[in-house]
Amino acid sequence: MQNGNILKWLAIFIAVIIVGIAASGYVIYGHLAAELPDVKTLRDVRYEVPLSIFSKDNQLIAQFGGNKRMPIKIEAVPKQLINAFLAAEDDSFFDHPGVDYKGLIRAGLQLAMTRKKKQGGSTITMQVTRNFLLTSEKTYTRKLKEIILALKIEREYPKDKILELYLNQIYMGHSAYGIVAAAQTYYGKSLDELTLAEQAMIAGLPKAPSAYNPVTNQERAL
Repeated sequence: MQNGNILKWLAIFIAVIIVGIAASGYVIYGHLAAELPDVKTLRDVRYEVPLSIFSKDNQLIAQFGGNKRMPIKIEAVPKQLINAFLAAEDDSFFDHPGVDYKGLIRAGLQLAMTRKKKQGGSTITMQVTRNFLLTSEKTYTRKLKEIILALKIEREYPKDKILELYLNQIYMGHSAYGIVAAAQTYYGKSLDELTLAEQAMIAGLPKAPSAYNPVTNQERAL
């Protein structure tokens, strides 16, 4: 009888903890959600582009403006380049709902054990929230907002649209934003002129654009 009572009270205790955690999570979600920007603003993004001058054969001669960016539709991006970015940044992009829970858990465990953030858990969708909707501050609150917004974005837009936003906005070093500007900046080429090695280099830039670009590291341009 005594063992039965212990098990009963243990079950009640566990249930109370679970309900408490769920209630706290709901309150936190409601508080954060009220402060979040509307993901529908991504439907008609206006990119800041510099003044570009082209030759008669459509070759870029010069650009005037602080940042370099030439937006492109996802349909015009070579499949091999897309695959290179997915392999480098988010290999489960087409499978997750905006958040890679396993990746977040791995990153959390690594942070807890080493006190160093070495293995990221951010998906491409989460990076879109950072680049378009949130500030660059590094706090746990912003990370929670990032997760909530990523889930909302995935419910609002198809994967191709999310990928297009990412590839046009990601910083690639040397004032270049997006993959077209990166190809022009580092190789003087259009996307479909890039070799496989050049595509791989560009796909690896977002992790450390200042350190990995071929202007800083000329060996990577070979």
